[in-house]
Amino acid sequence: MRRIHFKDLESIAGEEVGVSNWHEITQTQVNKFAEATGDHQWIHVDVERATKELGHPIAHGYLTLSLLPMLASQVMKIDGVSRGINYGCNKVRFTNMVPVGSKVRLRQKCLKVEERAGGKQVTMESTIEIEGKDRPACVAETLGISYGE
Repeated sequence: MRRIHFKDLESIAGEEVGVSNWHEITQTQVNKFAEATGDHQWIHVDVERATKELGHPIAHGYLTLSLLPMLASQVMKIDGVSRGINYGCNKVRFTNMVPVGSKVRLRQKCLKVEERAGGKQVTMESTIEIEGKDRPACVAETLGISYGE
């Protein structure tokens, strides 16, 4: 995990920040996400049909995206902050299916750091990779704002 102080955030603009650990996608996780969101599409939750027709059930795209905070906490820690908020995404693309049982990880590159709302807005290129696959599951330009102590 990379550690950087709030006052030095601008120094990482343009750099790859790091890569998280691998995280396995389980059917239990997919089912809980379906329950929480009301998205019970068969490709996610009907294991028998999905296995027959697709070879395996697949994770929801938004489940994959929702892993960003957990995985990002393994990539970088900003010291000297009082709080940080997720500000949103400029764009999100789901570029590959994530089969249940596969492993994903987050690779982040800092695109820019700007003063905003009394803090610093950090724009990241966040790529969720799938173990053993050339094409990632998700590529998102994510925004966060950190506030100094």
